[in-house]
Amino acid sequence: MNQDLRGKAALVTGASRGIGAATAIALAQAGVSRIAIQYNSNPAGAEATLAAVRAAGAEAVALQADLSRPDGIHAFLGALDPRVDILVNNAGSLVQRARLLEFTEDLFDRVMNLNVKSAWMIAQAVAPHMIARGAGVIVNVSSIAARNGGGLGATIYSAAKAAVSTITKGLARELAPQGIRVNAVSPGTVDNDFHKRFSTRQMLDAMVAQTPAGRLGTNEEVADAILFLCSEASRYIHGQTIEINGGMYMI
Repeated sequence: MNQDLRGKAALVTGASRGIGAATAIALAQAGVSRIAIQYNSNPAGAEATLAAVRAAGAEAVALQADLSRPDGIHAFLGALDPRVDILVNNAGSLVQRARLLEFTEDLFDRVMNLNVKSAWMIAQAVAPHMIARGAGVIVNVSSIAARNGGGLGATIYSAAKAAVSTITKGLARELAPQGIRVNAVSPGTVDNDFHKRFSTRQMLDAMVAQTPAGRLGTNEEVADAILFLCSEASRYIHGQTIEINGGMYMI
């Protein structure tokens, strides 16, 4: 995969930690020459990602933006160099667990903006360059929650990730004739900061018990699947959402 990614430019959102950071580093190690990362509230993590990307031989720049707010999305688009060959829409979060009767309109909007609207608008921003070149790759990050509705207090997050999976199919159909491949990955429960914030140890132990592989996933395992979808090895894959969950959910 090194040769077919050499000289490419990539954008990875939500890359100060977790799957996004692992993906940015994997792309650099695979030969991508220029990588922009987006982060919001973790500047130290963004700096660590930049250092690792540069150590792998790629140029790197970080852009701060709160993608849960419309003004943050528009500020990010205004600062972005849209001339990228690879877009990984990874930014996303549950924001906070909240059940139906405690879910506010503001929280609804923040979850949808972060997980859905930002992915759509960033894809819209980079697509003209890809169309002009007749080539490009977009990989969206969905979730197993899109399949099973998520845990208690995660309904709108689950709905947002289902929207991401559906948008992936629609964009794939629209952009494939332009030489652009659009796919998604759908991680199960990954042993990372997301679940340290939003899941208890008891919840995670229950997830492990339901997983045939007998363990949680890693950021790197998801990043490897994203890397595959960015490479020529997946050149005839369009509109797919690859489940990465250790067998917890099987299609």
